[in-house]
Amino acid sequence: MKILIDGDGCPVTGIAVKTARTFGINAVIYCDTSHDMHAFEAEVVTVSKGADSADFALVNDARRGDIVITQDYGLAAMALAKNAIPITQNGMIINERNIDSLLMSRHAAKAARRAGKRLKGPAKRTKEQNRDFEKALLSVIKSNLS
Repeated sequence: MKILIDGDGCPVTGIAVKTARTFGINAVIYCDTSHDMHAFEAEVVTVSKGADSADFALVNDARRGDIVITQDYGLAAMALAKNAIPITQNGMIINERNIDSLLMSRHAAKAARRAGKRLKGPAKRTKEQNRDFEKALLSVIKSNLS
């Protein structure tokens, strides 16, 4: 098991890397050349800038039982197809039961943006969201170790 992190704009990279270290699990951060993730004590895979290039590198490396941390539902769907376990930055564990509705909401939001609608951005991140993420990550790790 590895923890694969979609590093583009991920606010929980530090928590994920620290948790991985605690359990002796390899953490790998995927990003493109516009991000510098080398401050974290983890392996960093840097790919050329391009639409979804880091996502494709991550999913190519994903294996059964790996944990994928991403807010990108498209990447989460590809990770599920590889039998990996996607978790969002807010601690939602994505699975076969909820991925379809998440992809539908992603599609609806994209259509609204294309139609010129202005959507609200995310609210300021809270400590509670970090705790929820860490709790979900610990739960997945512990269930995979047993």
